[in-house]
Amino acid sequence: MEQLEGRTAFITGGASGIGFAMAKAFAAAGMKVAIADVEQDALDAAVAKLKAGNADVLGICLDVRDRDAMEAAAATVTKAFGPVHLLCNNAGIGAGGPMHETTYGDWDWTLGVNLNGVVNGMQAFLPGMVAHGEGGHVVNTASMAGIAGFGGMGPYNASKFAVVGISEALAQDVAHADIGVSVLCPGVVQTNIFNSQRNRPEDMPGRERKLSPEDEARLAEIIAKGISPDQVAEQVVEAVRQKQFWIFTHPEYAQLVQMKMQAMVAAFPPLPEGVEPLMPPG
Repeated sequence: MEQLEGRTAFITGGASGIGFAMAKAFAAAGMKVAIADVEQDALDAAVAKLKAGNADVLGICLDVRDRDAMEAAAATVTKAFGPVHLLCNNAGIGAGGPMHETTYGDWDWTLGVNLNGVVNGMQAFLPGMVAHGEGGHVVNTASMAGIAGFGGMGPYNASKFAVVGISEALAQDVAHADIGVSVLCPGVVQTNIFNSQRNRPEDMPGRERKLSPEDEARLAEIIAKGISPDQVAEQVVEAVRQKQFWIFTHPEYAQLVQMKMQAMVAAFPPLPEGVEPLMPPG
């Protein structure tokens, strides 16, 4: 989607972190930007900052797990700004811990936001994006945890692997409508995702985990070494313009992915004589 100016973007998790950085970047490119977030105070502050930069912006307080609220948001954005051309399903939370210590609440909350939030965004916005016939783009935020499994992150891995698979299928489903798809798979970024517990619903409790001072210091060091959300947003804007599917932000993960792919290919039995390899669609 090379033409961004004058078009409309809707971004979930848009009041902070990667979402807010994307909102700034797309607004700077001349887009009308609607941001949704579950935190009203953060949303108000984000809208004020964007308006101070002369952005044409709309804020919507929204829990992405709420299907009715997502449908209402789609109607509100369309009424205010016209057809939506860019959908960024970015809202996400992190609930970690070994799987033998996780609760149903950990699973329900993580999948509710990270997976169903993407599903709800697509259900609410995609029919209109296809129908208006003006093309567009969808950016689904996954993670390197959607490419490789990491211990202590089972529910998060499950949600992000699902987002990657959904995105691969979606790219084929909407190609006829000139709608591109990108899946964003960042490593550690300097965001508040490690403090997701601040927004945890009371009806989805998890096991209380208190980090030792040493673990807290180690976590702070990891976050400090993360890249900035603005750097991620720059890559996202370029990927949308170039209709690029994969968005990877951390080159240090490339060898890990390569080794995984090589191990997978090596595990297949030999191709029987006369059987043609299955090629990707298109």
